[in-house]
Amino acid sequence: MGLTGADAPAGAGADARGEHAGTVAAPLPAHRAPWEEQVLGDPRLLGDIAFAIGGPFHMMYPPRVVENIRGFQRVFTDTGVSGAVYYGKKANKSACVARACATADAGIDVSSTGELGAALRQGVRGVDLMVTGPEKSDELHWLAARHGCLIAVDSLGELKRLAALDIPVRILLRVLPAASASRFGMPADELDQAVTAAAEYPAISLHGFSFHLSGYDPIPRAELAVQLLDRLRAARAQGHPATTLSIGGGFGVDYVRAEHWSAFREQASRRWFHSGKAFASYYPYSFPAAGPAMLAAVLDHGDLARQLRQTGTTLAVEPGRALLDRAGSTVFRVQGHKTRHEHGQPYRVLTVDGSSLSLSEQWFDSEYLPDPVLWPTGPGTPTPTVVGAATCLESDMLSWRRIPLPRAGETGDLLIYPNTAGYQMDSNESPFHELPIPPKVVLSPAPGDRYRWALDHS
Repeated sequence: MGLTGADAPAGAGADARGEHAGTVAAPLPAHRAPWEEQVLGDPRLLGDIAFAIGGPFHMMYPPRVVENIRGFQRVFTDTGVSGAVYYGKKANKSACVARACATADAGIDVSSTGELGAALRQGVRGVDLMVTGPEKSDELHWLAARHGCLIAVDSLGELKRLAALDIPVRILLRVLPAASASRFGMPADELDQAVTAAAEYPAISLHGFSFHLSGYDPIPRAELAVQLLDRLRAARAQGHPATTLSIGGGFGVDYVRAEHWSAFREQASRRWFHSGKAFASYYPYSFPAAGPAMLAAVLDHGDLARQLRQTGTTLAVEPGRALLDRAGSTVFRVQGHKTRHEHGQPYRVLTVDGSSLSLSEQWFDSEYLPDPVLWPTGPGTPTPTVVGAATCLESDMLSWRRIPLPRAGETGDLLIYPNTAGYQMDSNESPFHELPIPPKVVLSPAPGDRYRWALDHS
């Protein structure tokens, strides 16, 4: 979900508002989990890891993933709704996240043979995997069927190919929402054909329907879920064991405090950004009802929870980013610095030992806004700062916004970008310039109120 119109932070409207605005951006400090506070407060841990790795790295804290899964599971328990949580694996490739899902009795949503194998290797059983994606390969179909996975079928052609395997398989039919321009799913007439065809294939067991909606509004999800309950009833009347409805992912994450986000939206202008950079939209970094709270809002709307209970329907969710909230951060080392002037005001340009490909909002031609933390802490003068990458591309900036760091960043300092586990870390990473892809470091509690670390291994 992006900001548009009057909310666009760096578009034409922002220029008009900010004609005489200052050149230093308002701060956007991120919420921190206790593990992050402890790591930042440790005088040695970050420096020791940086020395050992010798380049940028990602930190992961799996217990936070378990905590986030438990939050969704508690909503189902509190509402008396039969529920299933499937982690959207595309949000982060880390093996430790898949292991956390196994630990917390959560499933995983996979879309390739690689993801399926990675989930199995971390102890997630085949029956706890949901296989999604369009027109899946024959190899993925075969593996999924052999392992008893639940397969979300995207088309009539895919249903026919699955039936030809002659292996017992559980399926959901993916719904194309009305008036949607999505390339995924089936419209009403094709769904009717698929339900009828599934009854004619002995190996196919139709367990329900699935859908995914863009944006972060709980109401359309609840309304479509209510509509699809009628389809579930009709499918059961035709003899199908149709008791599952998946509403997909898209559960928001709350990165920064509401007042900071509001100040950013109201005050931002091009003058806050290096070279007057403009972005058309941003992720909504402040989210009033995030993650499990959004699920509760879905269940509360239109008495959906009661209807699910009455019909004996299991509601499945496929959160990705929301299960990774505050579960990881990304660390870069400052390689050098210089001073630039715009509008008669100086600001610092830091160059770090990595690339913006490790902060993948660039994928959406956008900016990752939560403020990085400068480490080690120490006295100094607040300094507006932008952050560039160690590549030859003018566009390769980790932070275009002139962030008010508490002191001037120096060569050898570390910059820790917070809450990057959800989509930021590895969606777009590549060995551009033959730079190494940042490894993932997994933290775990150790005796003496400290943390141990090890490299993540698939």
